[in-house]
Amino acid sequence: MRLLAVMGMAVCAIGWSGLAQAQNAKLCEKPVQMEGFKSCADVAKAKAEGAFTLYSTDPEQGQVKLLAAFNKLFPEIKTSYVRLQAGALYAKVLSERQAKSYLVDVIQISDMGMILDFQRKGGFRQYISPEMQFFPKEAKSQPEGFWTWGSVIMAGIAYNPNNVPAAEAPKKWEDLLNPKWKDAINVKVSNSGLQHGVWYMLKPILGEGYFKQFGEQKPRAFDSYVQQYGRLVDGQDKIIMGAQYSGYIEFKAKGAPLAFVFPDTGVPAVPETYGIVDQAPHPNAAELFMDWFLSPVGQKALAEALLLHSPRADVPPPGGADTVPLSKMKLLSPADWNDFEKDRPSFAKEWNRIVGTGR
Repeated sequence: MRLLAVMGMAVCAIGWSGLAQAQNAKLCEKPVQMEGFKSCADVAKAKAEGAFTLYSTDPEQGQVKLLAAFNKLFPEIKTSYVRLQAGALYAKVLSERQAKSYLVDVIQISDMGMILDFQRKGGFRQYISPEMQFFPKEAKSQPEGFWTWGSVIMAGIAYNPNNVPAAEAPKKWEDLLNPKWKDAINVKVSNSGLQHGVWYMLKPILGEGYFKQFGEQKPRAFDSYVQQYGRLVDGQDKIIMGAQYSGYIEFKAKGAPLAFVFPDTGVPAVPETYGIVDQAPHPNAAELFMDWFLSPVGQKALAEALLLHSPRADVPPPGGADTVPLSKMKLLSPADWNDFEKDRPSFAKEWNRIVGTGR
């Protein structure tokens, strides 16, 4: 996929034991044709396990819809989830593993730096799904089977046209420095993988002084795009800087008065990445979920539940005809995910200062 080449290739080192496992791993000889997807999972064992747990950064309402779609096909498998921002979620799973408490089957994190670190720590169990062949190379771990991008999320500028006339609305990132937006902008907290992407991609383009000036606007930080867009709708804030496009699609579909801006500079974008966790309590159910999730059936369920764009070329964009497809966006994504990972501590420190939590 030409567009996703912009997203870069994330290649990370693994231990010698992991490398041997990766070299031996391969697609099963006879994938089973399921209802809309192919699977190498032992379905009987998955049903016998009877449970599946997902850790994710996505909003609760969407998680419920996504897992309900999976559960509709496999009612024998009880599903559950834990939702936190990327940084908090990663800290939780690391703490659990240190305590040898294995509670999660599949983890989704919206920060590739954390994904790479988790792979280096041996956190993922390798499983090559028959559906992985339909994803572009840069959307899969190397060696394949440890993690796969489940969606691509992007950040632009959003506003409420009832409170901000279109003629006065910001058209580019630099417009957000206008003093008239002081105390009127909201952003995400530093634990957000997407907010880190915004910082990382815009800083070299707009200059080192951009975010220093942006801090003078006194932006307010929130954990979820649901909070961010809610504040736009009720007039508490006027602008979202780094607005998640899927959130805009969701609120717009509900009739909310919103407008979304794709600055000519481009929109920062990061993947939401999924992988089976090593020593998962329900490994067969985890494999079955991954096969379903990575298929057109699962990817369409994700689009309907969370309005996210799929990396698969054969899955249409979420929402209605007005939704902008990936091919029409100028995406800005890290070329070096390892450098992105190393940047996180300095980003978190500075972003916390900007939004007032680090003062």
